Amino acid sequence: MAESVKNSEYVGHVAKKLTQEEIEKMQAQNSRLVSEFRANQLEKDAKKHWDLFYKRNDTRFFKDRHWTTREFHELLGLGTENDQKILLEVGCGVGNFIYPLIEDGLKFKIFACDLSPRAVELAKKHILYNPKNIKIFQTDITTENCFCEVDYSVNIVTLIFVLSAINPTNFRTVVKNLYNVLDIGGIVLFRDYGLYDMAQLRFKPGHKISENLYMRQDGTRTYYFSEEEVLNLFESTGFKVLSCSYVQRRTINLKEKIDVPRIFVQGKFGKFQ
Repeated sequence: MAESVKNSEYVGHVAKKLTQEEIEKMQAQNSRLVSEFRANQLEKDAKKHWDLFYKRNDTRFFKDRHWTTREFHELLGLGTENDQKILLEVGCGVGNFIYPLIEDGLKFKIFACDLSPRAVELAKKHILYNPKNIKIFQTDITTENCFCEVDYSVNIVTLIFVLSAINPTNFRTVVKNLYNVLDIGGIVLFRDYGLYDMAQLRFKPGHKISENLYMRQDGTRTYYFSEEEVLNLFESTGFKVLSCSYVQRRTINLKEKIDVPRIFVQGKFGKFQ
């Protein structure tokens, strides 16, 4: 019997081409924008909205990210007990990234942070949490000295589905903070929502804040990146681009009549001076 679920993937440097129907959806989003007052409130209350998110969902919302070592082979070379490398996860949530790595037996020193105090506390309750090798702390990565609790130079920083939740006016500050915490030879592993992703096209009027920035129903925000924008952001902050491209994934379930196209931007950026 034929397999009912099919997966396809495109990796490249060309953005998705919109159909006429999709163009009209994007244009309709401009008919009613989020007010300036509401947008300012969202910025002011960002931590509160994420804390409420984790109050509602606890540890149930995000799945464990078992795919990260497949996409980022650098994670497989994070040293041994005698030669520990230092990993910083930015935007750790409840630990869906770090704990699968530990389950796989990888040995390294972990720092992890999140804007939400509630997420930090939930991450610390995980059965694999060990304060000898893991330090999880609350911080706002858009501020100076946000990584003051990281008392080592870091070999790898992960920024996975995090930057999109931040006001674009703060992108450069965040990336500069990452540059400063990295050791020479260190890298940033990046993955986030790409331009014209399915979720972006689904937003109705009343949710768009500004170009490619949207408000969700729960008050959290999400941004959709072009490849060029990510390249320029990291290059202008001193990073060398090791790789950067769109990743377009499509999962089709014929039995359930589901067709889920997703678009991400994925990259690796090194600090060499």
